Amino acid sequence: MRAFSLFLRKETLDFDLFRLESRIIFLHDLDAMSTDFPPDFSIYLASSIYIDSDHPAVRARAAELAAGAVGDAAIAARCFAFVRDEIAHSWDYQRNPVTCRASDVLQHGTGYCYAKSHLLAALLRANGIPAGLCYQRLAVGEAGPPFCLHGLNAVYLQEFGWYRIDARGNKPGVAAAFTPPQEQLAFPVLAPEERDLPEIWPAPLPQVVAALTGYATVQEVAAHLPDIELLPRHK
Repeated sequence: MRAFSLFLRKETLDFDLFRLESRIIFLHDLDAMSTDFPPDFSIYLASSIYIDSDHPAVRARAAELAAGAVGDAAIAARCFAFVRDEIAHSWDYQRNPVTCRASDVLQHGTGYCYAKSHLLAALLRANGIPAGLCYQRLAVGEAGPPFCLHGLNAVYLQEFGWYRIDARGNKPGVAAAFTPPQEQLAFPVLAPEERDLPEIWPAPLPQVVAALTGYATVQEVAAHLPDIELLPRHK
């Protein structure tokens, strides 16, 4: 099924070319979202139910990853590599349980892209580095419909500002990396209905939480991947 053949795509595009309007269908405080400078960093440093950066295990792993690193970029690079390489992508490895909360992703060593982004945000926040969640809308097959969201992160680096990173996990055809200021994400946006969504969220979208908490197996989640409705492109 294409939800996961899409994960074979490797090119990346300039994020600024795809600042397109989207309509998110959910109940959420839009004021908590920001792509402006300077942002309110407090919302990107806070611990929360799914980005539980104050969990003892998360804090301990964050400290281990930061040990000996100099500067926020070096710490962020270590956190990124850990989540990308050491946490198994649920579908790639067909590994249960389905995880959502950052501490659960760390405990079980597995998660969908969304869940892995929750853990990466938590590790960064535990190290005092502002981090949020970002999404792309991608075709589930080689061309849609259907479409689904793909989860990734934005981290605020003192030297570069907001910088998007994608820790979903590499494999043949997927080569995401930490190379600021240049983005190297897992997937490009190709089809007209696909989008790079510009928002940086402090907490996961309700659609994502519903998919990760409402189904018991990775196969069930794959059959109910979250999506959003989009407004037409501006002409």
